[in-house]
Amino acid sequence: MRVVFAGTPEPAVTALKAIVAGRHELVGVVTRPDAPAGRGRKLVASPVAQYAEELGGIEILKPVKPSDPEFLARLREIAPDCCPVVAYGGLLPQAALDIPPHGWINLHFSVLPAWRGAAPVQHSIISGDDVTGASTFRIVKALDAGPVYGVLTEPIGPEDTSGDLLNRLAVSGAKLLVDTLDGIEAGVLEAREQPADGVTLAPKLNVEDAELDLTAPARRVDRLVRGCNPAPGAWTTFRGERLKVLAVRLTDDDLKPGELQATKSSVKAGTGSKAVELVTVQPQGKKPMAAADWARGIRLTGEDRLGPSA
Repeated sequence: MRVVFAGTPEPAVTALKAIVAGRHELVGVVTRPDAPAGRGRKLVASPVAQYAEELGGIEILKPVKPSDPEFLARLREIAPDCCPVVAYGGLLPQAALDIPPHGWINLHFSVLPAWRGAAPVQHSIISGDDVTGASTFRIVKALDAGPVYGVLTEPIGPEDTSGDLLNRLAVSGAKLLVDTLDGIEAGVLEAREQPADGVTLAPKLNVEDAELDLTAPARRVDRLVRGCNPAPGAWTTFRGERLKVLAVRLTDDDLKPGELQATKSSVKAGTGSKAVELVTVQPQGKKPMAAADWARGIRLTGEDRLGPSA
């Protein structure tokens, strides 16, 4: 089939590479416009755009909105048979959905209908799921509600971050997406409507969502830290400034919520149940560092606390 791939972040590149290595003809790439990045805030192409540029000879479309008439007209001229999608990040209008005969086939990182939305991997970890996965489905107007072609599952380990899990799902999901395209072309794959029961939503996590509640049980604190790593990064406050907490470890120690206890080799913080050991932190304006190094540098006192009262 002639395919136009739509995607933006690094995990989408894995799927794009799998498509390039397969038997389908890549005739175009759709991605989000260049965005400011880094301290200089220079415009930088998306990871998908950068990879497509390396391929050479592939038309790259970067519509501000997928509803732009110029974009829709060009997509009709390219005339793809199917448009595979991985984390594109733009709302596709019906006019775009109607162009390819086999539709837009999305690789979504959850077992639908669970965790529809922009952050399924993060929400699955934060909610304490034991298993997640990936699904391929035909995009319809309603959010992640289209009929499903294929599903795979992936266990969530006790130390998995959203970055760890997403990296694994990007690889296994890429194969699922290519297998789905192959099955659609061969006419042997039939999409099935999602069940009405079991729908959960996974909206994008913002900075406010990532604030730690140290009165919550330790396991909930741990899940939020892992679910928000690498982005947006779980955080609390210390001496009036924001402190990112990038990794913690569960302990059997007892400390009051927000209370800190430091030795030469470790720093522990109290929660609503047992204390957690702070493993990696990132003070405001600085790079990530071992929590023990941070504690030595700021010279903790017995009055220091983590949290809103700090």
